[in-house]
Amino acid sequence: MKALVYTGPKELDCRDVPDAVPQAGEELIRVDSVGICGSDMHAYLGHDARRPAPLILGHEAAGVITGGPRDGQRVTINPLVTCGACRACLNGQDNLCPARQIISMPPREGAFAELLAMPGGNLVPVPDNVPLSKAALAEPIACGWHAVRLSLAVLGRAERALVLGGGAIGVGAALSLKARGVNEVLIAEPNAPRRRFLELNCDFPAVAPDQVPGADYDIVIDGVGHEATRAQASALVRPGGVIGHIGLGQATGGLDIRRMTLQEVTFIGTYTYTAQDFQDTAQAIFEGRLGRLDWFESRALADGAKSFADIRAGMVASPKIILTP
Repeated sequence: MKALVYTGPKELDCRDVPDAVPQAGEELIRVDSVGICGSDMHAYLGHDARRPAPLILGHEAAGVITGGPRDGQRVTINPLVTCGACRACLNGQDNLCPARQIISMPPREGAFAELLAMPGGNLVPVPDNVPLSKAALAEPIACGWHAVRLSLAVLGRAERALVLGGGAIGVGAALSLKARGVNEVLIAEPNAPRRRFLELNCDFPAVAPDQVPGADYDIVIDGVGHEATRAQASALVRPGGVIGHIGLGQATGGLDIRRMTLQEVTFIGTYTYTAQDFQDTAQAIFEGRLGRLDWFESRALADGAKSFADIRAGMVASPKIILTP
């Protein structure tokens, strides 16, 4: 099969590799669409020791089951493989399973390939009227859905929210906020072409980070995770509000602990999503509750190396590039 292989910092090679082989309880999927994630970019730049070269990256995927009783079924793929038996899994927090695995991280190869093997329980059927390219957005949007669900569990309800970062994670969070009843949602994004794209194609107001109006936001979702964005989240969240932190840009710095303590601000670190969050996000996509979902750019898998380089150079206005094997 053809696969886009990470071979070292800033190096990707589209080449022939052995076909993926399903193990017991797994299905073989012919990949139709797979998105480029920020974590893929971290690995590409050599910043993620958990993803050593050589490795097939990619974990935001949808495709068609090939062979077996479910042959021909269209599915979107939950890339988190968990044990199902530990305390976290039994408590519905399977994303915190200590034995969790995710495709694109050893020992599991990723989805930048023609074929992928996954446990059957990780596959969510996709209705025939939903393009697989849109179904592949379930994974990045589920990250925002999870953060929003946890944030609203603290507040009960919210009127105003600020999302830091206009990539797919930020857009997914903004869409999830709207779908869950938050009326006023603003995105802060430093890239001017992307701000224009968001306003024209995603129906969200978008401003530069230094132009965010006012403060006192009920919820601030940090989809970037840099020291500067954490500092901004600390400053702009209202007393008693919530910071939902998704981004993994930098490990430390930025939080105003004194203000958070004196103003009783809740900080929630959020990692990926539960299996239920993934299924709920996929269902919201199928029912059209997350908008048109036409804010991605499609490119061939063979153009993957150039796509990564274009993203790094800030030349991509859309929040997401989806590769098609």
